[in-house]
Amino acid sequence: MSFRHSAGALIAALALSACAGGMIPPSASGPATPSRPVPSGEATRPTPATPRPTLPVEVPADPALDSSTAAGLGVTRGPDIASLIPSGERSRLALEAFRISCPTLMRRTDQSGLTKGSDWNNACAAASSWPEASASEFFSRYFEAVQVGTGAAFVTGYYEPEIAGSRTRQPGYEVPIYRRPGDLIDVDLGQFSESLKGRTIRGKVSGTKFIPYDERAQIVAGALAGRGLELAWAADPVEFFFLQVQGSGRLNLPDGSVMRIGYDGQNGRDYSGIGKLMKDRGLIQAGSMQDIMAYLRANPVEGAGIMNENKSFVFFRELTGAGPIGALGVPVTAEGTVAADPKFVPLGAPVLLSLDRAEPNGVWIAQDTGGAIKGANRFDSFWGAGTRARGIAGGMSARGSALVLLPIGSAARLVRP
Repeated sequence: MSFRHSAGALIAALALSACAGGMIPPSASGPATPSRPVPSGEATRPTPATPRPTLPVEVPADPALDSSTAAGLGVTRGPDIASLIPSGERSRLALEAFRISCPTLMRRTDQSGLTKGSDWNNACAAASSWPEASASEFFSRYFEAVQVGTGAAFVTGYYEPEIAGSRTRQPGYEVPIYRRPGDLIDVDLGQFSESLKGRTIRGKVSGTKFIPYDERAQIVAGALAGRGLELAWAADPVEFFFLQVQGSGRLNLPDGSVMRIGYDGQNGRDYSGIGKLMKDRGLIQAGSMQDIMAYLRANPVEGAGIMNENKSFVFFRELTGAGPIGALGVPVTAEGTVAADPKFVPLGAPVLLSLDRAEPNGVWIAQDTGGAIKGANRFDSFWGAGTRARGIAGGMSARGSALVLLPIGSAARLVRP
């Protein structure tokens, strides 16, 4: 599971579905009053771009293979990427993210069927000492491109929220942030039947029965109160709701310090995207995070009910190491990490995006996953923390083409004659 409840996509995660860190030393202490929440602001105005066309699919998917993976869906050999990899910060950040991924990448089983662990040995060895100033040359020298399926990409954005919070309950901080309850149980159904292999459910034991865990409305109403599960307290239920969607964030504490919290499970209930719900009811028009927040704040009673229609609830733990941590088990990199569906992109692999919005164009590393991030060429770009990250991620919705970069030589096994 990613560090995000979904691993997120602000527009898509809120509309359609639902992918660390340490304590920053406190500054001079101040009064125990709520610190000012980061304002919702506005989505960053996109910079238009012309995406590279997708490649013709020369060989259709093989009906004899499982099309729920990249290898079964089919791949098309891509163009020479030497002229397609941009130089500059995006490639440098991608190289940094790739280095971090290598130890896991080389031993991980690739669900997509595109690579074997040993395929990555040469690239990972070179990455360890490759100069960051020529990061684009690294990718063009050690990788070749393939297009998975049609190559038509859809990209959204996520970020690490910062909200006002407190370690203790006090006036102005009344929204509990819960640890994972001890009675929340994960069940691997594959242990009971081969036909259920790969499927899990989450719930709790009641008497002799296994039942669904409490849904959001029940938890918000106090179902977990009095059990000592409160990790911290948030000042704003709307901000906390969005932090749950992201699955990780920073609490700005009253004394000026910062507490980082990360995903530690979810109640097992299906995620319902309130953005789509609100658009279908005519409550909002554009459907961005900022539009959703504005409506929820202007209509607090109705807004609380809308948030409760999403039965999913996320639990957290305090994070004291590097992070945030993505689904690959390594820290994600701001403007270098994307969430992807591991059935279609090897986690740790570079991805080359060419979209109708300029900000995400270039090389990213697939280090995360998300509940909304399903299928070929579906990505969620991570923008870090702060006002800029929130502005870009909150309005990110870009379409174009995507190429997956594989170690040179590995594509020959995949492209069918």
